[in-house]
Amino acid sequence: MKAPLSPPTLPVARCSSLGPRASVYSVVMAEGRGELPPPPPLQLPLPPASKRPCLRPAPRGPGPGPGPGFPNSRFRCPESLLDCAAKAVAEKWAFERVEERFERIPEPVQRRIVYWSFPRNEREICMYSSFQCRAAGEEGPAGGSSAPGSSGTVPGGLSNPTGSAGTGSTGDGLPFRRGIRLLETGCVDNVLQVGFHLSGMVTEPATQSEPETGHRVAISFDRCKITSVTCGCGNRDIFYCAHVVALSLYRIRKPEQVKLRLPISETLFQMNRDQLQKLVQYLITAHHTEVLPTAQKLADEILSSNSEINQVHGAPDPTAGASIDDDNCWHLDEEQVREQVKQFLSQGGYYGSGKQLNSMFAKVREMLRMRDSNGARMLTLITEQFMADPRLSLWRQQGTGMTDKCRQLWDELGALWVCVVLNPHCKSEEKNAWLRQLKKWADMDVCPLEDGNYGSELPNITNALPQSNLAQDSLARPRRTVFTRAMEACDLHWQDSHLQRIISSDFYVSPAYQREGESLLFNPQGLPLWLDHVPTACARVDALRSHGYPREALRLAVAIINTLRLQQQRQLDIYKHQKKDLLQRGMTSTTNLEGWVGHPLDPIGCLFATLTETCRVEDDNAMDTGDSGEPKPPVYQHVPVWGCTDGGESYLALALEVALMGMGQQRLMPEGLYAQEKVCRNEEQIVAKLQELALDELLVQTLRKQALLLLEGGPFSGLGEVIHRESVPMHTFAKYLFTALLPHDADLSYKIGLRAMRLPVLESTAPSGDVGHPHHGISIVPGRYPRWFTLGHLESQQCELASTMLTAAKGDMLRLRTVLEAIQKNIHSSSLIFKLAQDAFKIATPADSPPDITLLNVALELGLQVMRMTLSTLNWRRREMVRWLVTCATEVGLRALVSILQSWYTLFTPTEATSIVAATVMSHNTILRLSLDYPQREELASCARTLALQCAMKDPQNCALSALTLCEKDHIAFETAYQIVIDAAATGMTYSQLFTIARYMEHRGYPLRAFKLATLAMAHLNLAYNQDTHPAINDVLWACALSHSLGKNELAAIIPLVVKSVHCATVLSDILRRCTMTAPGLAGIPGRRNSGKLMSTDKAPLRQLLDATISAYINTTHSRLTHISPRHYGEFIEFLSKARETFLLAQDGHIQFAQFIDNLKQIYKGKKKLMMLVRERFG
Repeated sequence: MKAPLSPPTLPVARCSSLGPRASVYSVVMAEGRGELPPPPPLQLPLPPASKRPCLRPAPRGPGPGPGPGFPNSRFRCPESLLDCAAKAVAEKWAFERVEERFERIPEPVQRRIVYWSFPRNEREICMYSSFQCRAAGEEGPAGGSSAPGSSGTVPGGLSNPTGSAGTGSTGDGLPFRRGIRLLETGCVDNVLQVGFHLSGMVTEPATQSEPETGHRVAISFDRCKITSVTCGCGNRDIFYCAHVVALSLYRIRKPEQVKLRLPISETLFQMNRDQLQKLVQYLITAHHTEVLPTAQKLADEILSSNSEINQVHGAPDPTAGASIDDDNCWHLDEEQVREQVKQFLSQGGYYGSGKQLNSMFAKVREMLRMRDSNGARMLTLITEQFMADPRLSLWRQQGTGMTDKCRQLWDELGALWVCVVLNPHCKSEEKNAWLRQLKKWADMDVCPLEDGNYGSELPNITNALPQSNLAQDSLARPRRTVFTRAMEACDLHWQDSHLQRIISSDFYVSPAYQREGESLLFNPQGLPLWLDHVPTACARVDALRSHGYPREALRLAVAIINTLRLQQQRQLDIYKHQKKDLLQRGMTSTTNLEGWVGHPLDPIGCLFATLTETCRVEDDNAMDTGDSGEPKPPVYQHVPVWGCTDGGESYLALALEVALMGMGQQRLMPEGLYAQEKVCRNEEQIVAKLQELALDELLVQTLRKQALLLLEGGPFSGLGEVIHRESVPMHTFAKYLFTALLPHDADLSYKIGLRAMRLPVLESTAPSGDVGHPHHGISIVPGRYPRWFTLGHLESQQCELASTMLTAAKGDMLRLRTVLEAIQKNIHSSSLIFKLAQDAFKIATPADSPPDITLLNVALELGLQVMRMTLSTLNWRRREMVRWLVTCATEVGLRALVSILQSWYTLFTPTEATSIVAATVMSHNTILRLSLDYPQREELASCARTLALQCAMKDPQNCALSALTLCEKDHIAFETAYQIVIDAAATGMTYSQLFTIARYMEHRGYPLRAFKLATLAMAHLNLAYNQDTHPAINDVLWACALSHSLGKNELAAIIPLVVKSVHCATVLSDILRRCTMTAPGLAGIPGRRNSGKLMSTDKAPLRQLLDATISAYINTTHSRLTHISPRHYGEFIEFLSKARETFLLAQDGHIQFAQFIDNLKQIYKGKKKLMMLVRERFG
């Protein structure tokens, strides 16, 4: 609502048309004379925000007059001078200022100013009704320095009525799309514009679940911006609802159909008293329930001479436009911005909240491109909610880091603030206000740090050249938060004359006579340089691009690349002088403290995006988001660099070149988990962008040239011959280079791949290195040993590079051998080498073609290396590795199998060699697979038997049985293996191992040898009285049964061992019973006589066993009674019953048992209940 106006000062329409019209023209001239506020100091072109094409149709008689051209109007008629002037005034001046400056403004002039004050660019409506109306990078350089969207239309607008306003897969759900649909289906009517106020009715069609509903929409606007909106639908969102969109687009597309009236105060001024009274009474009658109390209150105040309302001259008019003091900005619901950001943050990155917040960041960038002041305003609101996130204090108290998704959001927030404060046309007052706010946020304890940890800091954004004592200075530097770089950017300015000339002209070069000698401003070809801290310079490029200056951003980007080229050449010259000394040392302490890849400002990504977006071929249907399919990859074309003298430069080639420079920079691995993960993530992002480029001849030439420079760059290149021990590895980058160059220059691609295979940080020793020669962007790093949190990822990337080279070298023995040597030298992880071996084996043995023996041999060699590496270490995949190696050797052939059998002790443990290797080699499947003849089978079997005997000698406990099995078919070998077992039985083998071998011997038909082994096993056994469930009981019973079956002598030999080793009464009684049931010697050993008589328990050897059994029962009984409980009484009585059965086997057994019971009664008479049970059962 504008400030009160006095009726006498309202414009009248009684003057001639010449006077007021000349006055309006003078308004435009006043802008040129500088009577308006002066422009910012930077002399960049500052065109107005782009508009829809406004081609005036031929006059149609009375009415609001011509509007933007549409299909039903007649085009190409030039606009009148009145319209040209009214457009300029309507966009730049508040209407109150026009009224104050000119006493009389004719009604036609007022109408044209009011008419042109409504927004004319559908893109702006789209921007405030969807998250993102077009992807970043949509604008090429054709528009010069004009803002994006110069056409004034958006997809879904004039040229494509059914197009989409947003990116993503939301499609028709976007308010902008729905608004277009409402407009095109005739749902907008009763549209009226009164001054700077637009109203209308928008009807939502009926659906299956909802009836038709109408919504009254009101829009206020000023200087081509919507300043407030009201809709009856009650929409509560950041963006305008579909009804506001429909009404706004109706006004833009069909202005001639909109009833236009001057501000209501002008209409009232033309009425006499009777007309005014009639108007008021009719208004009250029409809306008496709503306005009658207010009307009566106002009437009372007007009639009171002392009322406040009578102290003010004039009266307010909501349709008369904005006051001079009002901010001229688009309507933005701040409360809704806060609420939605708070809601997204509370979801902690789940349910797509991270994507929504990124969309809000994209909306900020879009506003900045449109030079909309709400961009910074919205970013401030977002930041306030981020700083109020309760998780920040929780993370700080617990000492835990924030989640990776949240960390990335904070990074983008910080980068956006750098972009905002680097606005080329930012006023100093604005910048100071932002600096104060940023400092306030940065001083809060919960403010996240820039690198995600409390480690060493990075150089200041304004440091163009690093200092030699940078590492020491960083220790004393205060903490750096995510806002620190934005605060530092506040100190940057755009006043440098050299910088202004770079960004304002495509043809800024040095005079020819000044190109001799050194220059800090131009390279030897006369092209301008910009010697700034590289990330800072790239931040300037990002700022220009983000604020709608794509042409200027391109110019500065080219100057930065020329600077990097010159720096690269000078570094190469320095290395050539130091090369001999550095190669002797093998390592250098010269490196970049601050890498460009993974940097908070993403300098390489910024330059790449700036250069490629001008080369992007736009798809006519690229913005149709009605379907949810995957987005198509971008298509690029070469665009010549403006101002390039030889015409051979292309922005696309420059983009590739600068990406290669940045990725190939030799830089130190940063400290902290997040910083290291960011390096890896940024590398993958840049490589993904590079892979989108279709390599033609020019790009391949650029690729080859830069690859050679990187190989020759020494300590300044990550691919140089000599690098710092803690340099970021180049595996990911080299894999891209290898793949890209392979079809065009195989030698160069392998040279790069092999050079990049190294991982110096894992080398056990590191040379002292050179003393270093600091150069631009280079510093000397003191000794330090940070923790490499991403080492596992880096090693996997190293493995991927090796696998890629192995696959490409298939069939080329020389290259395969070179790659194999690089793998064996540089890869230190057995699991990764095993993976490489498996990959090589898989590639070498395709299902539909013969195997590739060269690659198979490489796989085998890698497998052998894995065996050697894991032989003395624990590895849960060891058995899998051993089995795979045998499979691989089988594919290679007989000689490979013989080789691993003969050298088993360097590859396998004895157990693995016998139970897995030899057993698999001797299997029937292996023989069939190799199609071996008899001599070959015998050779293989001989090697296996030799291995088995060697393993049995080394580890008889675990290998004896396998050795016997493998030697079965060779009598001498079998006897040797058996003797090994006998020799080891006394010392190194357990009873269970001996029993197992004894059972094997019996199964193979060697009962006497089985008996001997059983007796040796019994000597190692000790079975206590209460171990009646011991696992060895079955072995003892089997041994006794074997002895009994062999004859009386064998049984007599084993019973003393049983008596000595077994003290469990139930086991002994079981043995005794079995021995008395059948006659001994039933096995029928040749040469022996069998009497066929049962053995008596009164004679040896069973007498000794019976006495031992009775003694065991007595001892067990006393042991059990010591700690018996009533619930075990019944079980104890049953135990005594079994004891009685054993006692009765003796001649005087019943007497012995009666005495035994009497002794129990006497000794344990205190256990009255138990003794009563004993008496009941046994007397």
